[in-house]
Amino acid sequence: MWYSLSKYFGRYPSQGKVARLLMTNGLRVKEGRIYSGEVEVGDVAVARAINVDRRIVRAAVETIESTEELKRVFTALRPTAMLKEVAPLMGWSCIEVIPTDAHVPGIIADVTGVIAEAGISVRQALVDDPELTDEPRLYVITGSEVPPELIPRIKICRGVKSLIIH
Repeated sequence: MWYSLSKYFGRYPSQGKVARLLMTNGLRVKEGRIYSGEVEVGDVAVARAINVDRRIVRAAVETIESTEELKRVFTALRPTAMLKEVAPLMGWSCIEVIPTDAHVPGIIADVTGVIAEAGISVRQALVDDPELTDEPRLYVITGSEVPPELIPRIKICRGVKSLIIH
């Protein structure tokens, strides 16, 4: 998806950097403002996060709002709570899957299938978009700890290069 949108920022790489940050973090643009959910995020905060001038952020928002395709996408974005760091505190597990190739279909199905066969529920599954992240990962948060004997079964799933258990 990013590749199809990045063409609008070809002449303005700093604005593209802003747009990429907004997309990666699920920050939406609505009526000239940036939001995380319903919370407004200031231009200065966004600028500081990626080390650009606040005017670049403002220009990126204006570009987004003046381009119909960008506007449709950026008004629909929403942030998602990532439970990776919370999982160990709650007695859950987080399995971080490093794929051989993130474009291989069925990685999520195979990994969650092994987990389901063991009678463990999946609380959350999140995947990094390979167009937005250099090293995309699959994060599977389970409702209980994953027994060690399940790890070799998950490792042999389609598209799995390696695992990190949190």
